Amino acid sequence: MTLQFINQKKTNIQTYPTRIMKNIITLIAAAFLIISCGNKEESVESVIESGDLTAIRAKKTELVNAQNELKTEIDSLNAAIDKLDVKKKAALVTAETLQDTLFKHYFEVQGNVNTDQNIVLYAEYTGVLTQLYVKEGQRVAKGQRLAKIDDGGLGSELARQEAQTALAKTTYERQKRLWDQKIGSEINYLEAKTNYEAMQAATDQLRSRVGKTVITAPFSGIVDNTLADQGQVVNAGQTGVLRLVNLSDMYVEASIPEAFLGKVSEGTDVKIRLASIGKTYDGKIRQVGNFVSPDSRTFDVKISIPNPDNTIKPNLIATVMVNDYTSENAIVVPENVVQQNALGNSITYVYEEQADGTAIAKQVQIKEGYSDDQRIEITSGLSAGDRLIIEGARSLRDGQAVELKESSNNQ
Repeated sequence: MTLQFINQKKTNIQTYPTRIMKNIITLIAAAFLIISCGNKEESVESVIESGDLTAIRAKKTELVNAQNELKTEIDSLNAAIDKLDVKKKAALVTAETLQDTLFKHYFEVQGNVNTDQNIVLYAEYTGVLTQLYVKEGQRVAKGQRLAKIDDGGLGSELARQEAQTALAKTTYERQKRLWDQKIGSEINYLEAKTNYEAMQAATDQLRSRVGKTVITAPFSGIVDNTLADQGQVVNAGQTGVLRLVNLSDMYVEASIPEAFLGKVSEGTDVKIRLASIGKTYDGKIRQVGNFVSPDSRTFDVKISIPNPDNTIKPNLIATVMVNDYTSENAIVVPENVVQQNALGNSITYVYEEQADGTAIAKQVQIKEGYSDDQRIEITSGLSAGDRLIIEGARSLRDGQAVELKESSNNQ
């Protein structure tokens, strides 16, 4: 008798979900009967045939209400099945133990690569370009001779002037010794001194003019290209002879909206992405402008960028990512695990073990902070040590039975 009762009870437990499924089918069938059957005058076809807009709308409202009621009952039955059907397989998921981590947020602006040592050297003297001592791509040192312009006889004139100046200097020194010894006259001494000083000034002026016929490198760099040909007549201040570039002191210049003025200063961390060469560099802001443009409402910054192999060129377009927020102990989760519930609140699921050794997916309402690079900072709702469900989270319900995938590296 006892054995028969136990077997009967076991049968009832095992068949209870089946009876619930039968109830679902019965409800669905009943709904269809409600919708399709009844008095002929109340059927959908007859209402449509009547052409009465008010009646059609009333019939639609009636059917929608019936559908909503049916859905609510089906959802209740599904919840009961999930709870009672011990044979139902738990959802397979992966989980990751959350830890405090360093989180940095960046905002992006566009910038341009530049260098202060990128200039065109112009002729400072009008004449024929007689010599080009360098070629394109050649590396030169500061002060090195690059080109020579015909001086039109200034060199010879300078030689004569220097000889006359040397003679005037000798005369002046002799008259000075005599004057110091109280032997010579003061007039002879002053005339010799004045003559020497005038000759010296004329020589310096002529030497300066001759110096302009030789173009030298104002800094060490590379001859990017030559702009004039040997034998060509060049005009002072008008004809460019060559371009000289120094690629060792490069920087990126960018304009930043004034809204970030309080978050940007010298030393702020930045990342510089140069898409044209496929490289990203870490750097720091070296200079912050003191002027906000009244038109664009932006201020300028400069960021030094290393260029050891000279692959970075002036005028490259750069994407500048400026660090405007840092948290030393942040909870950060992948962007794809954050969902929205019906109320518009952000939620996610954590793996929670039960006393009987099983586990469920617990829904947690969270608040989001900054997001960066497909990651989101969570400011409340999650803590270090929580086991966040990663893979499979999108299809879960609160309280649903879950099981960790054996092949995953769950922590």
